[in-house]
Amino acid sequence: MSRLMVRTLLAAMFVASTVQAQRPQPSGAAAEAVKARYRKLEVRIPMRDGVKLFTAIYVPKDTTQAWPILMDRTPYGVAPYGPEAYRTSLGPNGTRYLESGFIFVYQDARGRFNSEGEYTEMTPHKDVKTGPKDVDESSDSYDTIDWLIQNLPHNNGKVGIYGTSYPGFYTTASCIDPHPALKACTPQAPMTDVAKGDDLFHNGAFYLGANFSFYQGYGRTPRNPSLGPDPQYDRPNMAGDAYTFFLEMGPVGPGSRKWLPKETAPLWDLVMQHPNYDAFWQARNIRTHLTKVAPAMLETGGYYDAEDLFGPWGTYRAIEELSKGKNAGNHIAIGPWSHGGWSRGDGTSLGALRWESKTAPFFRDSIEFPFWMQHLKGGPDAKLPKVLVYRTGAERWDRYDVFPPKTAQAKSLYFQPGGGLAFTAPTAASRTGAAAFAEYVSDPANPVPVSEKPTAQGMPGTYMTADQRYASARADVVTYRTAVLTEDVTISGAVRPVLHVSTSGTDADFVVKLIDEFPENAPNWPGDSSGFKVAGYQQLVRGEPFRARFRRSFEKPVAFVPNQPDSLRFEMPEIHHTFKKGHRIMVQVQSSWFPLADRNPQTFVPNIFEARREDFVKATMRIYAAPAKLSRIDVMVTPE
Repeated sequence: MSRLMVRTLLAAMFVASTVQAQRPQPSGAAAEAVKARYRKLEVRIPMRDGVKLFTAIYVPKDTTQAWPILMDRTPYGVAPYGPEAYRTSLGPNGTRYLESGFIFVYQDARGRFNSEGEYTEMTPHKDVKTGPKDVDESSDSYDTIDWLIQNLPHNNGKVGIYGTSYPGFYTTASCIDPHPALKACTPQAPMTDVAKGDDLFHNGAFYLGANFSFYQGYGRTPRNPSLGPDPQYDRPNMAGDAYTFFLEMGPVGPGSRKWLPKETAPLWDLVMQHPNYDAFWQARNIRTHLTKVAPAMLETGGYYDAEDLFGPWGTYRAIEELSKGKNAGNHIAIGPWSHGGWSRGDGTSLGALRWESKTAPFFRDSIEFPFWMQHLKGGPDAKLPKVLVYRTGAERWDRYDVFPPKTAQAKSLYFQPGGGLAFTAPTAASRTGAAAFAEYVSDPANPVPVSEKPTAQGMPGTYMTADQRYASARADVVTYRTAVLTEDVTISGAVRPVLHVSTSGTDADFVVKLIDEFPENAPNWPGDSSGFKVAGYQQLVRGEPFRARFRRSFEKPVAFVPNQPDSLRFEMPEIHHTFKKGHRIMVQVQSSWFPLADRNPQTFVPNIFEARREDFVKATMRIYAAPAKLSRIDVMVTPE
């Protein structure tokens, strides 16, 4: 690109010089390495409604060939700002993208940072657009790509979009009615349906700890540098103990407004107004619009993603179902990672768990990079399977055409009287001398903690692999376990609890945890100096809460009749886990998981966020295990 072209682009897009000083400018060898190969442009790209979106573009200095465009659209800012301030790396991760050569594009989403327009959280998609004022994230992506293709010299006419978490949502939205130049997308841990299974709510239960912390900084006004600097807010001091802090805060709505008042935290206030899966949240479910997804797709996620575990599978399955299999380039890769864990480090450990192989570099080098090279640069066929899943417990990668695999068989793990767990249903004879139910008292003033030791976070990042021995010792946690396994058992796919329950109150939560119990003679991990005792480890494999007021419908909650048996069923995200010979399969049921999820007052109220302190009462819960009330976990078992 000539100097004249650079000057022309910069002048035409009228980027204010004040932008340069808005963010600290990184220095050092990494930024200099980027600067040596790339020229940076800052432009404002016009959308169809006249709004201009701030975009940072890194163009290879090598003009002897045409380059594909790799784009990231984000609400989190594209710092560093200023034409002479360079990023320290380019592309999804690693140096291979920098060296291979792409045109890298980073864009502030509408209404965020230096982009004009009004920001809307999880912008609802508009299937029908009747004029230039009908805009959404799909149209903004289309208009951006159209401008890039027409105005950037030496592009090869092919575009890819990637993003993790919230940028993953923007990536998914970009692929609906896409620009013809958009050839490949990787929504990674995408926010997809935040009120059903991602980020905000899980089966109706509000994920308090993480979201209270998140909204302390996100969505506070002002959010655009043109409006002046962000004001300083009174942030809570949890003193390393989020459990005690949130317990003392009391009901979420009244208790949180000291730090998140409506005037400066409008996004938090919107959440407080919508405790049910109503039209507001339904409009933000991007899955229902994935009918016209033409680009090659690589949905990516981790089994132990505490934020957006639901999104990758939800996106993948929606494309498969709504496109009726027409998108042969739709792929998913799931590994043993936390949020974004595939993009950093070796992926050999998480909390107490250890793996033998470097799972993250394998994905980056053998899956993700070949995917981009094939679809954007005409590289060799990456030979990706439809489904690439890591088999935890057995420590290996499996490739399938469908998931669960075609060989998987539907089975149920039945709760047994007396605390047993088996693939056979209990009979009247099997409960001789044992009660038809397990019973415990749930006390909102003493909720079951999400981790054994207090932390400064309401959602510790390692809770999804945490040792559950502390919970087994509590009187308000019911434990069921199989006999010692005489052969390996691999469970693949969604985990579906079916519970027959009652409560002495009028509302209740039920948390179900599927656990791999290690034998008492299991050795410690080789070379591990952490001091963690693997023998007897109760490894959480999958756990989810269910707010039982939504047992009929997530739109319209209903109260319990005190002490009257009722039933509920729900679905927990997919696993692919081998319970090894000599281990036991364990299930725990409890009625709180605090402060990961907010407390249920156990008194039915219209909006739990606005419950009064006196609404929080003890209640006696019963979990039935009898022929007429077969509480169980429905699973798919994959034979070896």
